[in-house]
Amino acid sequence: MNQQDRLHLLAEQTFLREQLAELPSSAKLTRMSDEARLKAIQIQLEQNPVDEQELARTRLTFSGRPVIGSHGIIAEFGMKAVNSFTEAITTVAASIFSPLAQSGPIPNRENYQLLITNTALGSFGFELEEYRGVQSSLEEISPVALALEQTQAILLATLGSDEDLADSASETDPRALEKIRSFLQVLADNEAVCTLQYQNRSVRFSDVGQIKSSLVRLSRDNLQEKEETLQGEFQGILPKARTFEFKPSGLSSEIVKGKISKAIQDVDSLNRHLNQAVAIKVMATRVANGKPRYLLLELPVWDDTH
Repeated sequence: MNQQDRLHLLAEQTFLREQLAELPSSAKLTRMSDEARLKAIQIQLEQNPVDEQELARTRLTFSGRPVIGSHGIIAEFGMKAVNSFTEAITTVAASIFSPLAQSGPIPNRENYQLLITNTALGSFGFELEEYRGVQSSLEEISPVALALEQTQAILLATLGSDEDLADSASETDPRALEKIRSFLQVLADNEAVCTLQYQNRSVRFSDVGQIKSSLVRLSRDNLQEKEETLQGEFQGILPKARTFEFKPSGLSSEIVKGKISKAIQDVDSLNRHLNQAVAIKVMATRVANGKPRYLLLELPVWDDTH
């Protein structure tokens, strides 16, 4: 039960108690009905405590050629833009806990859906809310909420420094990145811009030039991902943060820092092999000619003699 539903039940409970206090003794049927409803409300409140997490909600608004002030939006563009955005969120959410295949159906995509709950006032757009089925619990970590946060961070990073973009992109599944590119491409093709508001943060594209610039910065030519093998030793692991420090072999004393892929479950095992020579497979993400960000792709094969 979310907070809003609980407040409605509490308001109804208060109303019924006040009504019962004012009922004359002759209104026996009304009293029986009100008392039965009060008992039902009490059971609902006891059996369904308020959820610890609210549903994730976001506001996506548009301006530009397809938007007619605050009056309306060209339907073909509106449907295409919202579909492209929700497809990006679904793909990012599905990749939160495990890597995605390069193609094929998105696994469990029905668990990562958004509802259009209202049109956004002021400029034209939509208010969106994550959909949770009967079997879902709001006490769980919400992949949709994480996906909204991650997508917003990537869009914001396309307007920031190369370092910001490399950090955000290195933590995002390549297939999910492609869906974010597709969303920006829909905007560019229709000479439109957007503002995405989530929680207390907002990312806003002021003109189509910014959209096109962000597309270039997210392009495969500028944002390069390449599998590499590094020889060296692990210096330290932070399992909860899923980060590692690695000292490559050779004369350089530089320590490589990186993230650990969600596909790796037994992160703690890495700490049992510190300062042991090993080869690791990583994904190196570079923006232009910038410094790479590393993602450890799999657990290395250890030498059993150590």
